[in-house]
Amino acid sequence: MEYGNYTFQIKLNRDASLPRYKGSTFRGLFGHALKRTVCALKNQACPSCILRSSCTYALVFETAHALPAPENSRISAPPCPMVLEPPLTLKTDFASGEFLNCGLVLFGALNQNLPYFIYAFDQMGKIGLGKKVQGRRAGFTLESVTHEGEPVYTRQDGRVTLPSCLPEFTLSGCPDRDTDRITLNIKTPFRVNGNPTNPPDLPFDLLIRSLVRRCTALFNTYGNGEPDLDYPELVRKAGEIKVTDNSLSWFDWQRYSARQDKKMAMGGLVGRISYQGNLGPFMPFLDMARIVHAGKNTFFGLGMIEVDETI
Repeated sequence: MEYGNYTFQIKLNRDASLPRYKGSTFRGLFGHALKRTVCALKNQACPSCILRSSCTYALVFETAHALPAPENSRISAPPCPMVLEPPLTLKTDFASGEFLNCGLVLFGALNQNLPYFIYAFDQMGKIGLGKKVQGRRAGFTLESVTHEGEPVYTRQDGRVTLPSCLPEFTLSGCPDRDTDRITLNIKTPFRVNGNPTNPPDLPFDLLIRSLVRRCTALFNTYGNGEPDLDYPELVRKAGEIKVTDNSLSWFDWQRYSARQDKKMAMGGLVGRISYQGNLGPFMPFLDMARIVHAGKNTFFGLGMIEVDETI
């Protein structure tokens, strides 16, 4: 499965007031700007729009209506083909002239639509970001977009150059790595089904079940179909992995849903946790999770993890 990992650098042109976790703020503004950019039938609801299967907005924000679930697969609905990675700083007050970075990860053919995403980000700066300060939201300019460190857009040039080659994920046929200890650094809230535990914990088999579901759903929808894997055996082996150190905590976060007209709890686990055991079979999933994130609501940037194999 091909993917593109892009970094959007913006420069504030007014003072800004943003929440501690910025995923909902950037996601909401991005959705508004993207729909305004690409929607051809302004008064038509996405689920019934005749253009939904080829509309960039619908593919990202109304994925279940734009794409059918793959045939002969175990997924009930296609996953979103994008992950938004908001600025990770917990800082809330920003001065005019400061720079912020926001990431977008695009899967499969959606990478061909990159110019629409770049234009939408440019429009976000004209709409304004965050809470009003002295009666106005903070505008910004989109300074540059890079892919794997290489520029694909700069404000001075004004042109978009699509990457000539995209990296690919694979899960089937990967040789096992000789890995028996890892530490995960969960940087944004990791959410799974079920109630939070006290003290916070993340058994390795629960993590792997979540990763297997997410990775196979992405391959089914945007790759070459379901990988040839022995899922029951993977889950059995995952149950043998032990937690050796745990400094996880619960991060409470809420977002307002305009569609449902209510606040929604979006808290999850953050922090570090270490595992020991035969980890080789699981490293391809963990490598992939570094990019695609893990758990629920990854569209908001949740479930961002780093993996340290050097402990």
